[in-house]
Amino acid sequence: MTAKRKSKGAYMISAVAEMYEIHPQTLRLYEREGLLKPSRTEGNTRLYTDEDLERLEFILNLARDLGVNIAGIAIVLQMRERMEEMNRQMQSFVEYVRSEMLTQIHEAANSQGKTAMVPLRKPMIVPRGASAPVIERGLPGRTKKG
Repeated sequence: MTAKRKSKGAYMISAVAEMYEIHPQTLRLYEREGLLKPSRTEGNTRLYTDEDLERLEFILNLARDLGVNIAGIAIVLQMRERMEEMNRQMQSFVEYVRSEMLTQIHEAANSQGKTAMVPLRKPMIVPRGASAPVIERGLPGRTKKG
């Protein structure tokens, strides 16, 4: 249910009501219930932003398509906001842990005078003899008798 709209605009209640085929009183009800919070002009005219319209589309989807009542819509919106906040906190935590790990790795490398994070092993080739095992790729535990 996406209405055609300009980008980065502010829309008056009559235009929004027409775009979404709803009564202006429905928009006022959604505002009274705290579901929508349009900005106001100095003359107290409601102005709906693109973000308000996205939220309205979500509300209308819940109401029209899923049959959710206003109380249910409020709960869903609160849960959605909490989940978004939790996601922001998790992203912040992950970035913090990543940053700390990189700092510790660099400090450890600098204190040892090395620039590589993990020391690399060169493949070790042992000449084949009657009793000498061949170690492949320099990895311990991988031997061939030959």
